[in-house]
Amino acid sequence: MNSSFRTKSRHGYSVKFSPYMHNRLACVSSQYYGIAGCGTLYVLDNQPNQIALTQIYEWNNGLFDVAWAENNENILVTAAGDGSLQVWDVTQQQGLLKIFKEHEKEVNSVDWSQTRNEQLILTGSWDTFVKLWDITQDKSLATFGGHSSIVYNVSWSPHVPGCFASCSGDHTLRVWDCKNPRSCAIIIPAHDEEVLASDWCKYNEASPFNGAILASASYDFTVRLWNIQKQICLQTVENHSEFVYGLDFNLHIPGQMADCSWDELVHIYHTEPVF
Repeated sequence: MNSSFRTKSRHGYSVKFSPYMHNRLACVSSQYYGIAGCGTLYVLDNQPNQIALTQIYEWNNGLFDVAWAENNENILVTAAGDGSLQVWDVTQQQGLLKIFKEHEKEVNSVDWSQTRNEQLILTGSWDTFVKLWDITQDKSLATFGGHSSIVYNVSWSPHVPGCFASCSGDHTLRVWDCKNPRSCAIIIPAHDEEVLASDWCKYNEASPFNGAILASASYDFTVRLWNIQKQICLQTVENHSEFVYGLDFNLHIPGQMADCSWDELVHIYHTEPVF
């Protein structure tokens, strides 16, 4: 472990590296474990020997996830406990640009498509559904059903356009094709407890149906790395003393990951060379 940043009186839910700046991260957190109170968005720089705060924004409900725009280094979207999404400009002191609201319950997860010239995002919710959005429009484009419990996380494949993964309180990881909202391609029973976050390894060039690597985080305090085709666990990481709620592979540094937990710590570390 290289460095840490304490989210004072806030419990971390998600942390994401910037796709533009290798040392910049965004982290969202909530008061009172997300049960009540406000949420906070932190914009952080990973500097030598410390993680420095560059911007901080408040929302009037818990914030559960964050995603960087793929076409603008200064834009973020966050997911909130009131069923809404917020779009932020981190160069502005006030920051808030736009609000979307359609899910019937808390939005746990949001992810921005990495396909060039697309403005598509995914959201996952306590209502058990995944929704596909065009950020330039006001309504969702499609709804994906199949999980039997809360959808905690959704993440686009970095290698195959239109492919994404989701994870849920039903203990599973699932892989989907946007062209077929009614059924998923792969189901993995990933943990014995609820699966709270997932992310693709950016440096694994295989098809998601031929050996791609996904990481998952769980109520069991662990992060696990999975070979999707073989449906086997490659590595288990045990760094936290509470639920691990957010994780992200660094786009710029192979094997580097960040995670955050209800133990109020953000960790940055390197995984074993399984890629």
